[in-house]
Formats: sequence, structure tokens, C-alpha cells
Amino acid sequence: MKIETFVIGMIGTNCYLVSNEETKECFLVDAAADSPRLVSYIKEHDLCLKAILLTHGHFDHIMGIDSLVKEFGVPVYAHQEESVLLNDASVNASAMYGAGYTYSDAVYLQDGQTLELAEITLKVLYTPGHTIGGCCYYWEDGHVLFSGDTLFCASVGRTDLPTGSGGTLVRSIREKLLVLPDETRVCPGHMEETTIGYEKANNPFV
Repeated sequence: MKIETFVIGMIGTNCYLVSNEETKECFLVDAAADSPRLVSYIKEHDLCLKAILLTHGHFDHIMGIDSLVKEFGVPVYAHQEESVLLNDASVNASAMYGAGYTYSDAVYLQDGQTLELAEITLKVLYTPGHTIGGCCYYWEDGHVLFSGDTLFCASVGRTDLPTGSGGTLVRSIREKLLVLPDETRVCPGHMEETTIGYEKANNPFV
């Protein structure tokens, strides 16, 4: 299994393309903005995109959805509580940067639900706080967590935007993420990767 990081959009969002090198199936975690480079990579490597997974609905994680869905015709998944952001440009902050953007065709997930994509199993971990419906995707067998803007290296996501809550975010991290094995690789929505063990020892926010 291969994980490629594409840093896309005005805020430098980490979008992760996870591909099965044997079957050529892949999925994308977050879709920050239109990216011809990402589309070209998928095509040039003969990959079959199966889904887009959203960690949350802020504009810098969703504004590339339309072009990818048009190109590849794939479903878009998000936690069910994130419909509040996906359907309101003022809440997802896209209205601050132009006409605004919404997406109404997401397939909604629940906490603890599992997805089978590219022959791997991902578990949905509901981690509200950065947004009301923020979630992480945990690949237990691969020891990988896609944390979105919930957990960063020695930091956590901001909570001053609509539906954010600092207390809820810290509780989500402590109860859902820091209980994972120390060796778990954390792939965040921005900046560099980290591990659960490192965050348990060094993150001043939790």
C-alpha cells in the first residue's frame, strides 16, 4: 500500500492518495481544490479512484470535490454531523473567499462504521471539536490515522470557526486518538506527520 501526499490549495492542505499497488485501486482523503497534478498522477499511474473521504467540511478540504467527481464519478464520504458545514457556505467558510461552495451529495457515515476501500479496512472515528462533524479515518492493520485538522504535530485544530469547541476537541483527541497504539502514524490535514506516541509525550494541548 502506498500513501502519496499532495499539498493543495491556498492554505496548503495535505490531501492523501492511498493506493493498492497490486490492484491499482485508490482513494483520496480530502479534496482541497482543483488539482490537475493530482488528476494527472492518478491517470498516469493507471489508478482507479474509488472514493473521496472528507475529514471535515471546511472550504480548504472540500473545494476540489466537483472536479474529481466529474472526472472519476466517485462517492464522497463524510460524518453525518458534517452536513451542517457541507451545505452552508457561511459555516464552511468558503463564503469568505468568493461566491462560496457547498456539496449536497455526500454519503454520510457514523462513528465506528467501517469502509472497505482498495482492499483495506478503515474505521470512522468521530472526533468533533474542530467542527461539529469532524472525523478521522483509522487503518488499524497499516498503523495509520488520517487525522484531518483534529490533531497536528504538537498542536490541535483551531476552534474559533462556526461549530468549533475547544473542550470538545480535547476530549475527542484524548478519548478517541491517544488510546491508539503509540506507533500509529498520524497523517494530518496540514504540516508534517507525527505519531500517537510523540503526541502523547509532547503535545501541550492534550
